[in-house]
Amino acid sequence: MRKLFEEHDFLGVMHLAAESHVDRSIVDPMAFVQTNVNGTVVLLQEAATAWGNDPTRRFHHISTDEVFGALGPDGAFVEESPYQPNSPYSASKAASDHFVRAWGETYGLSYVITNCTNNYGPYQFPEKLIPVVIDRALRREPVPVYGEGSNIRDWLYVEDHCRALRLVFDEGTVDSTYCIGGEEELSNLELVELILDTLDELQGNDPQSSRSLISFVTDRPGHDFRYAMDISHIKDSLGWKPSIDITSGIRATVSWYLENQIWAERVTGDDHDSFQSEWYKERGDE
Repeated sequence: MRKLFEEHDFLGVMHLAAESHVDRSIVDPMAFVQTNVNGTVVLLQEAATAWGNDPTRRFHHISTDEVFGALGPDGAFVEESPYQPNSPYSASKAASDHFVRAWGETYGLSYVITNCTNNYGPYQFPEKLIPVVIDRALRREPVPVYGEGSNIRDWLYVEDHCRALRLVFDEGTVDSTYCIGGEEELSNLELVELILDTLDELQGNDPQSSRSLISFVTDRPGHDFRYAMDISHIKDSLGWKPSIDITSGIRATVSWYLENQIWAERVTGDDHDSFQSEWYKERGDE
């Protein structure tokens, strides 16, 4: 990292790297400490070493709504919500948020933090919920849903998130936090049904026929009931709001996976690095 900072004289860092799969964090929490905590501190240390307290350089740390814990049926998280992480994943992200603030206070590092809700869209790693549902349905295998599927999440299309990140990086107030959300709350069961119904429509199946694949499984430990964001601050201060509704976003996502099944099959293989490099190069996405 130090060599990279010295060679490239970065004007800023947008830190998105993270272990982010809650189930995986329950099985192997130390991997999340290594990546999310130690990795963040390494970046902070090298940014502070390279930049000092130069106000023209900015460290943008991308975090999650899960650091705030769980909500009941009402209310929404705001920038001032207390931290109450409930999983090893969310605890590791909460710790990284605190380290960013500490480097700002102690070393004068200019930073912004964004906390976002669940993302979805093309190129999402196959272990995540939406790609799992699509893959299982295409194989006509049981689609697992935790508990009764009543846990509620707010969903944000990835391109909307990217717009928000660039805006905060360029124009956000230094040493502040922004909550980012899609204002699209669905229960897990509602989301899975929407994905399956969209898949049936795009493949010409009988309407809602794939819902028979839904299989309710034992809930995971510490499964937070509901997340939701109040995005008034980023709306009012920077003029950002989500532009892609959940129905359109899911349709675009399912269509992409149908057209790019080889990516989902190969990205988890032993040759994933070389495969992805060639994949993006061929498509001009590198």
